[in-house]
Amino acid sequence: MKVSLFITCLSDAIFPRVGEAMARLLAEYGVTLHFPRLQTCCGQPAYNSGYWKEARESAKTILDAFEDSDFVISPSGSCTGMIHHYDKLFEHEPAMLERARKLKGKAYEFTQFLVQVLGVTDVGAQFPHTVTYHPSCHGTRILGVKDEPLQLMEKVRGLTLVPLPFAEDCCGFGGTFAVKMADISGAMVTEKADHVLETEAEVLVGLDMACLMNIAGNLHYRGKPVRVMHLAELLYEGVKGA
Repeated sequence: MKVSLFITCLSDAIFPRVGEAMARLLAEYGVTLHFPRLQTCCGQPAYNSGYWKEARESAKTILDAFEDSDFVISPSGSCTGMIHHYDKLFEHEPAMLERARKLKGKAYEFTQFLVQVLGVTDVGAQFPHTVTYHPSCHGTRILGVKDEPLQLMEKVRGLTLVPLPFAEDCCGFGGTFAVKMADISGAMVTEKADHVLETEAEVLVGLDMACLMNIAGNLHYRGKPVRVMHLAELLYEGVKGA
């Protein structure tokens, strides 16, 4: 099967180690990730701002990039969730709509692919730290990713998972929301960071680097030494050090 990596803008430009962790973990199960160089932004910033014409152009490029992939996996529930909106973008273009639905059916967030497709819940990792988990909005609400990350963390030796108070509250990033409503966004991320600190966890883990970047920035600004990691990074570090 041809499994392709949809790296997303943030992971590509700022957090490439997340993609590297995914590739190395999946290689353990015989999965070689393909990386179509044609891929670009999923179009979400334009879509959410009402620029649907521009969003369609990005979407068309994504459709072309992953046309012949059997599976498309991403480290972001948000960007994977945007693919689920492509049918709305192309609702009046039957041929493009069919392509959009086909891509939607084979696009997975990383933990979804690991658990649902490969049937893996135990990667053999050890991570002797106290961890709390932030479930990002889009991954949870659009994709329905809830149990998969928890199943993976439950099998990590030495990991102590502490529940995050009001875990499903938004971190305040929301892409363009953080720019347009900066004051509200800032208040929301401060509240989220406060809840992280309540747990006294050493590590905050999540599935979307946009949200994690936002929370990490607030914690760093306040001088709080909480390590922030994508779950793929945690799992790979746990395997590598096992």
